[in-house]
Amino acid sequence: MTTAPQSWPQTALWWHVYPLGFVGADTTRSALSGPVEHRLDRITAWLDELVALGLNGLLLGPVFASQTHGYDTVDHRRIDPRLGDDDDFDTLIAACRERGIRVLLDGVFNHVGRDHPWWREAIEDGPDSAAAARFARGQDAREVDGLAVDVFEGHDALVVLNHQHPEVIEYVSRTMQHWLERGVDGWRLDAAYAVPPLFWRATIDPVRTRFPDAWFVGEVIHGDYEQYVEESGLDSVTQYELWKALRSSVQEQNLFELDWSLQRHNAFVERFLPMTFLGNHDVTRIASAIDDERNHAAATAMLLFFSGAPSIYAGDERGLEAVKEERAGGDDAIRPEFPASPGEWPENAYSQAHRDAIAFRRQHPWLTTARIRTEELANTAALFIAEGSGDERAHLAVNLDDAAVQLGGREVGPHTFVRWADSD
Repeated sequence: MTTAPQSWPQTALWWHVYPLGFVGADTTRSALSGPVEHRLDRITAWLDELVALGLNGLLLGPVFASQTHGYDTVDHRRIDPRLGDDDDFDTLIAACRERGIRVLLDGVFNHVGRDHPWWREAIEDGPDSAAAARFARGQDAREVDGLAVDVFEGHDALVVLNHQHPEVIEYVSRTMQHWLERGVDGWRLDAAYAVPPLFWRATIDPVRTRFPDAWFVGEVIHGDYEQYVEESGLDSVTQYELWKALRSSVQEQNLFELDWSLQRHNAFVERFLPMTFLGNHDVTRIASAIDDERNHAAATAMLLFFSGAPSIYAGDERGLEAVKEERAGGDDAIRPEFPASPGEWPENAYSQAHRDAIAFRRQHPWLTTARIRTEELANTAALFIAEGSGDERAHLAVNLDDAAVQLGGREVGPHTFVRWADSD
């Protein structure tokens, strides 16, 4: 089965939330060790802010019961008690529906936490048991709880599932359908790059029979994006190449790097709709990654001008600063608690830059699949031209330098940009 010809993803503009951090949950303890805490309404309280920005999609990080940070899932069919329960989730989905907001869930299906019932059963039954066969055991397997098993990127707390096992395929497929039945619109598939692509095809094809409009985006950090989409049957992958190029070209004052990545990006867009972004729950905040704050708005303008399905990491539109650190708890700063009300975080220049960029994108929705070319290019200045399938045409002139420049017949001041469409 091929990917579904959905139309709605081409108009989706995402706000990416890491729920456990957003609501101030304690991510150092098991979700199952305490009472249910009804906190999902704290996300609901921000939905009007999402809409006011001009966005219409909510990309939720992990919401399922886990041991600590959400990516060590122990029950894929249960809302994390630190967030709430099924009723709280249903209320959030209903609030999104009232506002025309699409919802993606984060599915962690490469690995599970060691309190997952399958893993506890495998420990009890032993290494040669049917229960143990649900877990991967390759050449690099290590001993965990007395069993030889693959672990995710060296983390003993994350034991890898056997993606050839029919029970695993059935479990994941049914889990996807369960939450689609509950009203979500699709899935972000965590660590998809670590999963054999044919596993996704085996799990997703049955889902598409019932939910042909569901959208599936895989977290793919490196490798051949086009080949992975073709083999897996996914609709999209995370466009880390463009993420890296946007950040480093602005920070290092080298827009030639961005131009090269855009040429590859054009080829991707011809085959699928990549998810584009400047920030997410795994990386240093954009306001901390680009030293010269005068160029932050230009980076945002480029993200929303370039083709793809753009995602804004919650808080970037307020200019939150935080650096990811490679240590225990090193993600905490980039996953902060949000106030109960948006009014407690006053809007600022970052907010206006995002509103303006999103508004331009909404006024010209054909930009989603536009072909981008660079007509004028220097280290610190460039004129990007977007061309639609018809006679649509738009321009983005970016200047990262301290002196004004001429681009596209217009003067562009220092550390600023000008965008326009021929139809404006």
